[in-house]
Amino acid sequence: MNPIDTVESVFANSNLLFEVLGTLAFALSGLIEAARKKLDFVGMAMVSALAAFGGGTLRDVLLDRRPFFWVQNEFWLWVLLAIVLAAMLFVRSRHLEVTARATTWPDALGLGIFTASGTQIALNAGLSPLVSIIMGIITAVFGGVLRDVVVNEIPRAFSDHQPYSVIAFIGGWVVVGLNSLGSSDFWAITVGALFIIAVRILAIVRGWRLPEWRA
Repeated sequence: MNPIDTVESVFANSNLLFEVLGTLAFALSGLIEAARKKLDFVGMAMVSALAAFGGGTLRDVLLDRRPFFWVQNEFWLWVLLAIVLAAMLFVRSRHLEVTARATTWPDALGLGIFTASGTQIALNAGLSPLVSIIMGIITAVFGGVLRDVVVNEIPRAFSDHQPYSVIAFIGGWVVVGLNSLGSSDFWAITVGALFIIAVRILAIVRGWRLPEWRA
């Protein structure tokens, strides 16, 4: 068996793998945002859960896909609660001050992973490429929107003028293109996610901005 086949055999259930990775990334972004707002344990857990599960849940509702990821894999709910508790103890004991910019790094990971995996799930359900990409964007963006709304912020995806959903849209076409070339789910999601993450990080570092609406 060649190395590529070995990797694919290890991660045979690629959708589950990427769902877990994306969930953890967005949970961390929600955790950081909740910590910035100095919420209590319940508040931090709720904000983290909304960021982690919100987009995937809406996608599954639209696709009529059951059971939901967090219902089928209850273990990850316990992991989320443990992460929140550990983070609260660590931040307080170290007297760390989290910044708004700290949220952007796990958010970039979640954007890439959830856009690519959400697009692939929709393609596997037989939807058209454009609708599949929109499903991927919903998966990646909606959780962050809920996170920001709950902590009384204008959703960063709409207000910071940095390319976000635009990058997800382009990355979704990378996933579609790889599927048309006969690539496996694992490699389509991996390459698509890495593309989105790399471009998003580059946009943050280089300060790329979309034009603002001018009256």
